[in-house]
Amino acid sequence: MGFEQAFLTMSMNQILANPLDGETPSAHLKQIGLMTVIGCLKSDDPLITITRLTEITGLTRSAVAETIGPLVERGLLVEKMGKNSMGRGTARQFEISPAFMQTLGLIMGDPIRDAK
Repeated sequence: MGFEQAFLTMSMNQILANPLDGETPSAHLKQIGLMTVIGCLKSDDPLITITRLTEITGLTRSAVAETIGPLVERGLLVEKMGKNSMGRGTARQFEISPAFMQTLGLIMGDPIRDAK
């Protein structure tokens, strides 16, 4: 199984198997789609911004923010504040959760190491 396939399978499983209160099937599909885009971006730059996702997907900022929130709540993504594109202010940045990547690595065959 390749990285992309494992990433998408694990993302989809986490989204569908762990519904949040009030989520609709449409919201699940949007989240799966956004995680697919994020998985493709991972090799380019580990930091993902709402602006970058709006440019790539053509979605509005509010649509991306609404879709990315549950992904952070589930622990698939981690949000942090970083410098904006002009380097003056701050911007919300997202990266794939280290726990998600570690689990994905184990699925892909990485050796199990004790945390010390």
